[in-house]
Amino acid sequence: MTNILLEVCVEDAAGLMAAVEGGADRIELCSALSVGGLTPSPGLMALAGEVDIPVYAMIRPRPGDFVFNAGDVSVMRSDIEAARAAGLAGVVLGASRPDGSLDVATLRLLGEHAAGFGCTLHRAFDLVPDFAEAIDIAVALGFERILTSGGAKRALDGVDALASIVTAANGRISIMPGSGVTLEAIGGLLSRLSVREVHSSCSIDKPAHDHRLVSLGFVAPSSKRTDADVVRKLKARLTAAH
Repeated sequence: MTNILLEVCVEDAAGLMAAVEGGADRIELCSALSVGGLTPSPGLMALAGEVDIPVYAMIRPRPGDFVFNAGDVSVMRSDIEAARAAGLAGVVLGASRPDGSLDVATLRLLGEHAAGFGCTLHRAFDLVPDFAEAIDIAVALGFERILTSGGAKRALDGVDALASIVTAANGRISIMPGSGVTLEAIGGLLSRLSVREVHSSCSIDKPAHDHRLVSLGFVAPSSKRTDADVVRKLKARLTAAH
């Protein structure tokens, strides 16, 4: 049995460095994690291209749903090129139809544009009406893994569905639990799931240091920040589970 890999999602330069320092195996590079993650800036991608672990860029052009129009897709294609120019290892994609099912045509187009990249199917998967069908689609489109909470807000709440998803995948594609994967939750997940990798923000809450920034609406009263020690501790838990 191989070690369980830890993917850490980060949204800025400090988070990137904290994840690397803590021993993350892979980075999901984003902006705006407070809305589920959006495409990172070209500058952040360029910085991430300098680290010595694989980095996958989130390709999501706006907050909201995953039903993308032609303009959105054009932006996403350009963002994939920015990730390529930065020398990143992969991209994180997802697209939905209005009923929540996967938008196969859009995913195929984006996948073809991302040829040569590793590809993760993101939590648009959690909206699908039929998990088994969506797994088959993801496999056919060549995705390496599916990031999912089992359709719940937190992966631990969706652990029964996650167990069924892992069974349905049957080793054809990696199922990576994500959302609310903390030091407190990891034991409950690993006791039920046979997975090769997990996804976490490894974050702590930090209060804003300047009340003027809060009063002017520039920052929230507190925010989450990737913490190297949390990364280190979660990685140790995964190694011990192995």
